[in-house]
Amino acid sequence: MAKSKLLPYFKQNVIEAGCDEAGRGCLAGPVFAAAVILPPDFENEMLNDSKILTEKQRLTLRPLIQREAIAWAVEAVSNGEIDEVNILNASFLAMNRAVQKLEVQPEHLLIDGNRFRPQTKISFTCMIKGDGRFLSIAAASVLAKTYRDDFMERIHLDFPDYGWDKNKGYPTQQHRDAIREFGITEYHLKTFRLIDEQLVLDF
Repeated sequence: MAKSKLLPYFKQNVIEAGCDEAGRGCLAGPVFAAAVILPPDFENEMLNDSKILTEKQRLTLRPLIQREAIAWAVEAVSNGEIDEVNILNASFLAMNRAVQKLEVQPEHLLIDGNRFRPQTKISFTCMIKGDGRFLSIAAASVLAKTYRDDFMERIHLDFPDYGWDKNKGYPTQQHRDAIREFGITEYHLKTFRLIDEQLVLDF
């Protein structure tokens, strides 16, 4: 197998966990985060930032990551919690929950993005566009994205008018039109700008 262009680690001979989230730009649903510790010799030529992978590729990679990782965990922060603490803090909270759920404690965290607020004493490094640079962050991005997609597809069955099986809660025109026509659900973020001309919405 050809070597991936992504890097296997940031610090050599250290147990590193890559961390990433999914759902920050959504109008509905939780934010999910994953933490993944990969073996230092892990290689996969397909693995990359989940945003540039197809759904089929992500679903192919998920069981492989879960099988080959030293440890992995996925956690979520609900839309109600997001409204209470704001989306940035909710993303930090989801990543912290995932890290704390790992069965192997990492010695260092690689965080996708430029900011983090830790709830542990584990050292960390923020990596801008880290999901396209490091295998562990890319693996975390795949798990966070696929688990969140699964959640949105499940709740779509109860609220089919919003198209969550396709848009996964992101602000597509169809989603905004459905909010305008049907109002909001228990899964919508009340502190977000849900439609272009914000209205008072019943729920």
